[in-house]
Amino acid sequence: MSSPRSRVEVGPAVAQHYDFFMNVILLGYYPHLIRKVINKMDLQPELSILDFGSGTGRNDCLMARKIGPEGHIMGLDISKEMLNLSRKRCHAYPNIEFREQRIEMPLAYQEKFDRVFTSFVLHGFEDTQKIGIVNNAYNALKPGGVLCIFDYNEFDLERLWFPIRRAFIRGECQLASEFLKLDLKKMLSSQGFTTFKEELFLGKHLRLLKATK
Repeated sequence: MSSPRSRVEVGPAVAQHYDFFMNVILLGYYPHLIRKVINKMDLQPELSILDFGSGTGRNDCLMARKIGPEGHIMGLDISKEMLNLSRKRCHAYPNIEFREQRIEMPLAYQEKFDRVFTSFVLHGFEDTQKIGIVNNAYNALKPGGVLCIFDYNEFDLERLWFPIRRAFIRGECQLASEFLKLDLKKMLSSQGFTTFKEELFLGKHLRLLKATK
């Protein structure tokens, strides 16, 4: 079950307008931002991708264009509303499939995927749950596979301009504020990941962290 301190699971009303909310929060920049992120994931034709918290499927459609028809994407999400939206959005890509699945619970995938991707999901879990998610990613990746986490970077919330800091605190869950202080690389190392590369966005407040198995 999700933590009562989390907002990672959204209801039907939020699911229907999730992409709109993301666009508003980032002043219309989100579509451009996520394209930049996906361009930094070193995606090649025929790769297989496991998406933790696939949401509305927007990211999966973009990744599908990179890996081509011979590649494969498996999107996992717990929200039935999000899954319905993603299946409609990605209907033109038969190599994308979506399943209802909790990502913090043990998964059956073993060395099956070249990439595991998660976007603005990990911060919404308790640390013990994060470890379960990271462990699932490690097990699911082939040797040499890469876990790609796009989420908040480590930064001092108190240094943000007051209106932005207030919006963050009001709009995000308590776990998100704690995530800003988390040594994520140390957590990933504890689960077996060894090599790290990072790409920073929006004044270093957002990060794509790539961890190799």
